[in-house]
Amino acid sequence: MDTLTHALSGALLGRLMARPPVSGASVTAPPAWKFMAAGALAAAFPDADFVLGMASDLAYLRGHRGITHSVLLLPLWGFLLAWLLPAVLRMRRAPGDWRTFYAVSCAAIGIHIVGDLITQFGTMIFAPVSDRRFGFGTTFIIDLVLSALLLAGVAASALWRRSRLPAAAALLLVGVWIGVGAFGRQQAITFARDYATRQGIDAVLVSAIPRPASPFNWTAVVDDGSRYHIAHINTLRREPLEAGPDASFFRRYSAPYLPLASARWQLRERFGAPDQRDLARAAWNADVFGVIRWFDMFPVLDSAESGPDGECALFRDLRFETPGRAGVPFRYGACREAAQWRLFEQTVSGRRWLATD
Repeated sequence: MDTLTHALSGALLGRLMARPPVSGASVTAPPAWKFMAAGALAAAFPDADFVLGMASDLAYLRGHRGITHSVLLLPLWGFLLAWLLPAVLRMRRAPGDWRTFYAVSCAAIGIHIVGDLITQFGTMIFAPVSDRRFGFGTTFIIDLVLSALLLAGVAASALWRRSRLPAAAALLLVGVWIGVGAFGRQQAITFARDYATRQGIDAVLVSAIPRPASPFNWTAVVDDGSRYHIAHINTLRREPLEAGPDASFFRRYSAPYLPLASARWQLRERFGAPDQRDLARAAWNADVFGVIRWFDMFPVLDSAESGPDGECALFRDLRFETPGRAGVPFRYGACREAAQWRLFEQTVSGRRWLATD
């Protein structure tokens, strides 16, 4: 989920947690807007791990959604933010000092973690003890409807400043929207499982990848151990959707997803054609490819070739192969020359070599 959406969710949570003024109290509680600001800042905080990219690309890939997204370290991060926020919000005297914003800081970091868990990117919620990544995969990483609901809640809270109802209603609607996505995901997985049974496929994994524009747009995946059987489907649609050149964003990005009755299954070889497999497997198992092996969930060979850089194999992850989108991010490969492997990222301008030390 994008950082702005995280901040909006934290702002609404802050509004819910703002303490109403108590008549006769010796110390006045901070106004609701400061709790909203505190919630927004705390909810945006976990994405501060972008600074890892300044060290190296692999450091970012390996560390993003790591320690700043850990439920084990959440109390510590909450304390740090609660200690800093009074100064950031220019409160000369914070009631209870760090205690004023501790609860909202922890809650906002928590809602950020939940916001990332609903996507399929993977979040290391038990870092640094474990680097296992978790994700419910109910929601595409950028969901415009979800963001719009949060934005509407913040706007309504600004208009009806004395009421917590707009914040509560917006968060409730977001929860319902995520539930709709979970329902669509289960439909897609059931469809994929039925396909595997009909085809007699001994499935290692049956899954579904969330796609943009609708909670009913999915890429159903059946992994038989060496190949992926995939279908781009819409679990609600009964007729194919046509999209001309002047179609809206939602229509253009929804058109590739067919009704279940019209689903077209494709076969994707993990290591490519027979004459590519030896090179592909060697690259995949190379020591320099360790972080990529850990990161990729549905890896498939993009290309394998020999050239000036040696023998090279490039991989992509089906999670990021979105129908209707020209480019595919997170494409990594390795080239072998004189028995030495070098890691690279494939960009629009060509290969970008990555340091692995």
